[in-house]
Amino acid sequence: MIVIPKEKPVIENLNSYYIDIRKLIEHYQGQLGAGGIHFKSPAAEGVIYFDKDELLGGVFKDRERNIHGKEVLDTIIEVSSQYNFVISIYEIAHNKVYFWANIPDAKKIYKNLSTEFTDLDGLIKKMVSEKLTGYIEVIINKGGEGGLVFFSDGEIIGGSYSWGRGEVNSLKENRDLLVAKTKDTGGVFHVSRIEASKRSVDGEKNRVEQKNAVDIIIVLEELLQIVESEASKKKNIERDFNSILKKKFVEKADKYVFLDPFADEFRYSSGKITFTGEATFEELLRGVAESVKEIAEESGFLSMLNDSLSQWSQKYAGELDRTGIKF
Repeated sequence: MIVIPKEKPVIENLNSYYIDIRKLIEHYQGQLGAGGIHFKSPAAEGVIYFDKDELLGGVFKDRERNIHGKEVLDTIIEVSSQYNFVISIYEIAHNKVYFWANIPDAKKIYKNLSTEFTDLDGLIKKMVSEKLTGYIEVIINKGGEGGLVFFSDGEIIGGSYSWGRGEVNSLKENRDLLVAKTKDTGGVFHVSRIEASKRSVDGEKNRVEQKNAVDIIIVLEELLQIVESEASKKKNIERDFNSILKKKFVEKADKYVFLDPFADEFRYSSGKITFTGEATFEELLRGVAESVKEIAEESGFLSMLNDSLSQWSQKYAGELDRTGIKF
């Protein structure tokens, strides 16, 4: 599914024949900070989403392929001379671009809801009340017409309609027309949700950035699993690792509020992390890494831990450099 979340592009009607696509993306990463680049030809279509640091994902469709993810860029570059795309560039708010980039990964939670039993207007209100982040797909007249209604935390943030050009707009008139058409001729609805770990964010601070949200949890889970394994080898450690970790988090709570066990925002159990608080990528990594390093020092297994963390440190060298953490 290819949707464009802005009615008016920053620039349009560029021809891919004359464009270095990688340099084009780099330029608008710096100029816009976040956005989408739409590639259109009679036989193929694609979109790539980006923020100031990296490509977030994309979608590409032609007669043979329907792919999504970061590999879309290589595919578009590969076929650009074949399809001779018309290119349009859209600015997207930083706290919304992750929503659009993750639309292709949304999971259906309701399928084939028929107007015989479901009223679209009522379904929209239900999704608002349930604070859906995702969309409702509406198919009218056996596929002849239809549309998409998009939600972010229960807020309707726009729609895309078969009588438009694929761009997303926020006009209530179009949504009302969609509802009216389902009442007149019937239709089928599918509801899809973007997983919590991939939802849009509210800014660069005060929340883990979406581009890193899944990665940082994996990074920290691997770290804590290694530390727990090394701690279990020390006979002089009387308490279980979770108790030691919580005690250290209490000590660190003044500096890293999100680690405070009494706030219950950061939880580690059975090798898995659950995080519901607010912190940047760097704050999370620094807070947890400082904590486990002190535990290892105080319990006398820092040297062994350093050896065990060598592969982990190499694997995430870039992340560690950003925070200044060294083992």
